[in-house]
Amino acid sequence: MIIDFSVPVATLSVLSFAKAHHIPVVIATTGFSEEQQKQIHAYAKDIPIFQSSNMSFEIHLMTKVLKMVSLALADESDIEIIETHHNRKIDAPSGTALMLAGSINEAMQNRYTYDFDRMQKREKRSPKEIGFSSIRGGNIVGEHTVQFLSQNETFEITHKAYSRKVFADGSLKAARFLIGKPNGLYSMDDLM
Repeated sequence: MIIDFSVPVATLSVLSFAKAHHIPVVIATTGFSEEQQKQIHAYAKDIPIFQSSNMSFEIHLMTKVLKMVSLALADESDIEIIETHHNRKIDAPSGTALMLAGSINEAMQNRYTYDFDRMQKREKRSPKEIGFSSIRGGNIVGEHTVQFLSQNETFEITHKAYSRKVFADGSLKAARFLIGKPNGLYSMDDLM
């Protein structure tokens, strides 16, 4: 018998318990499948849930800045996201990298596709793609760089987390925020 103790499966078990006891839940993990994400949305009809791929306030500020920068630079630039994490992280790209790409894509009316693996391709890059590079090594907490590469310049925005404390602090703020909230799915946008 195989028992799946992965974070997404464990999270859904916690949500089942929380629903039965009407306990608000903060979800600060990544790696959920589309089906698991649908289950989270279903649970949010019965309990307040706060979900974020990254609990850092500054990462969420970065998503706002990226929307503005994308409107100015995306049409004339190739876009690449480079993310680096410790060697124990199992998902790639990180949920944060996907969140950053999502903010760009949202600003650009979802015209971009994501390229996670150019190794198998033998073709010129599409002007409407966001490329991802994932690095895993050492004990790096988290680094995310978004590059807008034009013909004559490169504009980069980088965030580096030096301590995991930033994620704990954000999670505690989210938990305090959820107290007394009606059922529903909340995010960092609601907290900002």
